[in-house]
Amino acid sequence: MSIITGSEYIDRIDLLEMDIWVDGHPVIGKVSEHPAFKGVMRSQAALYDLQHDESLQSIMTYSSPSTSEPVGMSYLQPKTKQDLVKRRKMVQQWALSTNGMMGRSPDYMNTVLMALASSVDLLKGKENCFPEHLLSFYEYARENDISMTHTFINPQVNREQFYFEDPDDEPIATKVVDKTNEGIIVKGARLLATQGGITDEIVVLSAGGIQDKANGFAFSIPSNTKGLKFICRESFVGGASAFNYPLSSRYEEMDTIVVFDNVLIPWERVFYYNNLQVSNTFMDASSFLPFTLHQAVSRQIVKTEFVLGVAQSIIDTINISEYQHVQEKVSEIIVALETMKALIIKSEVEAELDEWGFMRPNQKTLQVACNVFPRAYARFGEIIQQLGASGLMSIPTEEAFQSSLRKDLDQYLQSKADDAESRVKIFRLAWEMTMSAFGTRETQYERFFFGDPIRLSSGLYLSYDKEPYVKRVKTLLGMD
Repeated sequence: MSIITGSEYIDRIDLLEMDIWVDGHPVIGKVSEHPAFKGVMRSQAALYDLQHDESLQSIMTYSSPSTSEPVGMSYLQPKTKQDLVKRRKMVQQWALSTNGMMGRSPDYMNTVLMALASSVDLLKGKENCFPEHLLSFYEYARENDISMTHTFINPQVNREQFYFEDPDDEPIATKVVDKTNEGIIVKGARLLATQGGITDEIVVLSAGGIQDKANGFAFSIPSNTKGLKFICRESFVGGASAFNYPLSSRYEEMDTIVVFDNVLIPWERVFYYNNLQVSNTFMDASSFLPFTLHQAVSRQIVKTEFVLGVAQSIIDTINISEYQHVQEKVSEIIVALETMKALIIKSEVEAELDEWGFMRPNQKTLQVACNVFPRAYARFGEIIQQLGASGLMSIPTEEAFQSSLRKDLDQYLQSKADDAESRVKIFRLAWEMTMSAFGTRETQYERFFFGDPIRLSSGLYLSYDKEPYVKRVKTLLGMD
């Protein structure tokens, strides 16, 4: 098997019959027909179908090193700078289909797994580490084109710097509670599995900061594993109408709490456990960050292009382009867009081979990008709101245009450039992007995509080599 189609993806997920809860009720029947998942699963299915478009196959796929069959380009382990360009073009081709609004499209987790497999030597010879299991799972995922969600973080019970759960209490954060001949047993909860319940597998990783070795592990299991439960937040799908809800009806990626109720993780799916040092260092020491940042920034560029398109559509429809304050606001979006484009190219130009022969994009450059975008995206929403002004409140529904009110709406909601219906479509899109539950979730999502923004800034400051510039100052002053 190699690349799958959209219908194969949907059929595969429906057959899993996972334990998913929405609004306190279990999902019964096909998850692909549930209102909370129907739109996003169709959008995801369309991504898989793109892999079969003959005109795009060289962008979307490459030949499997095992079978020579076409497999997803997001699994490619880059060995040249051109390979990085291929990966970027693939990510952006998929992102164009969703306007960058799906942060957890399959290429993200495919990239995560590729990055971890490319750093598997870090696990060799370490206690309770199974690098061969990680490599085997990477190859399985690549050859079967599986979809994955993930969870990296524990519930927010107590954010004190040194917080320990009482080992005698029922666990809150997922931990290893036993091991058998078949595997390890885990119990507790993890956050925040985006697309939980609509993927083949869930990958669980310790992302550092582990103080109890029982909380340190990495594994992957099928999403229908016994004892595994997905508890969904409230759905932000406003409705099925693409007129009323042009974004959430298509791209609402559910976020879930994942509960492990004495879940057996087979040994062949355990990558490491019960090793404090590995649990705290593997993610940072691996190529996880440079490769996932490269994927995320590639998508965010496409998302920024879409924001610019929305902003200019508002300007065109109500004819406000002559005002300098309007030009200044939209120029902010343009500056952010071109900055992100320049940074992704710089990261590729300055890429270097790592110790295992894989071409890593320049991490510092991408860290700058991931500090720029969360702040910029929050500002984008403010700009759209300012441009749209009261027009973002004058947005009747599709049903209103199909009623006896149509004549009034056509007369009073027309604009300089568009008829009333077209104008309202643009403004409903702008409203959902920036003011709806879906839109504000997008802002929060991008703000914390790679963690707390202050921590990201601190990480950049502490890891950036500033000494050469200090030396120049001291040389000028004769202090060297």
